[in-house]
Amino acid sequence: MLIGYASMVLAFSFIFVGIKNYRDKYNDGLITFGKAFKIGLYISLIASSIYVVVWLIDFYVFIPDFMDRYVAQALREAKAKGTSAAELTKMAKELATNQELYKNPIMVVLFTYMEILPVGIIVSLVAALILKRKANAPVAFPS
Repeated sequence: MLIGYASMVLAFSFIFVGIKNYRDKYNDGLITFGKAFKIGLYISLIASSIYVVVWLIDFYVFIPDFMDRYVAQALREAKAKGTSAAELTKMAKELATNQELYKNPIMVVLFTYMEILPVGIIVSLVAALILKRKANAPVAFPS
């Protein structure tokens, strides 16, 4: 889990760096919000795709029993918190549904994108807002 979150932070730091680099080195220090956001989205999509591929390798090669472990841990934690039997039963059914969905590789990919891509979109928005810079319009003095 720590490696996963560290890779997210590392990957999304490149959004800021990428937008700033484009603005300063290739666009004369200027960039619109829209252009900056688009660059951020592209970087987010690339980083998220790499994250998904790494997770697929990790999941299928190293921890194919991940969902069994996850469900057992989630139920243990809920029980330790004093969750009622009815709530535990409801939670177990929901987890079993997710566990069944996770057997389909397409669903694994979609769940993994849902985990990381929204963060990338938010970071792209923030970076675009911070880094946008428009040219100052020339001031026309009356004659």
